[in-house]
Amino acid sequence: MWLINSSIGRKVVMSVTGIALILFLTFHMCMNVVALFSGEAYNTICALLGANWYAVVATLGLAFLAVVHIVYAFLLTMQNRKARGAQRYAVTEKPGKVEWASQNMLVLGIIILLGLILHLFNFWYNMMFAELFHIATPLEPTDGFGLIKQTFSCPLYVVLYVIWIVAIWFHLSHGFWSAMQTLGISGKVWFNRWKVIGLIYTTLLMLGFLAVVLAFAFGVAPSQKKADCCKPKTECVMSAACKCDPCECEDCKCAEAACKCDPCECEDCKCAEAACKCDPCECGECKCAA
Repeated sequence: MWLINSSIGRKVVMSVTGIALILFLTFHMCMNVVALFSGEAYNTICALLGANWYAVVATLGLAFLAVVHIVYAFLLTMQNRKARGAQRYAVTEKPGKVEWASQNMLVLGIIILLGLILHLFNFWYNMMFAELFHIATPLEPTDGFGLIKQTFSCPLYVVLYVIWIVAIWFHLSHGFWSAMQTLGISGKVWFNRWKVIGLIYTTLLMLGFLAVVLAFAFGVAPSQKKADCCKPKTECVMSAACKCDPCECEDCKCAEAACKCDPCECEDCKCAEAACKCDPCECGECKCAA
């Protein structure tokens, strides 16, 4: 009951859940950065963290932390407004030492919540949720790389995600050192140190997310260039040799020595390594060689 009714108790819960969510964001950012360099590696991680039991349990635990953090944030806000009473309507000069983020944590929290709902719809719904409930989606549930490319090809989503990331940065830049102060880790000496550490850490964290969004939005991600650039080769990789006799093609007429027609023109023939003249990247039946 102390954690619910006490102002200090509520702040402790906010701090603990907030630090846990920051740790998750750190893992999530590191995972997303992988998508910048290798789509295959990113999709391997997505498959590993798909609808497996441990991923589902972790997701439920994460959802619980997020809900508790949000609920306690509103409880603290209502408590502070109630404590101020009629004074909150008075026109007063804002203290110079109070950070903008501290004064607007509720607004930032609402923006972050709306961004979270959008993010869950774009990714979690089309990945873990779709896999669990066997929902048909345009892309495979484990194709996180494809979802990233698809989402950030839309300029509107890019703008919304940038706003969301900036809001999270403001929220964390205040919340990081505030959590340390609430938990008693921050003293007179470490107060300013935690502020600097928190500012650097949250800035690097959000820059990681921002880099992924902008890199895919402008098509400059190394992994995206590799996936979009199919290396042309003169041989097909589906078969080693043409299985049918070129002389059996309807439009071909055999010469005395050998059939003069191109095996690649036969509908039922597979391209031979030497005979196929087409670009594998343009052949519907061919897959690009590595």
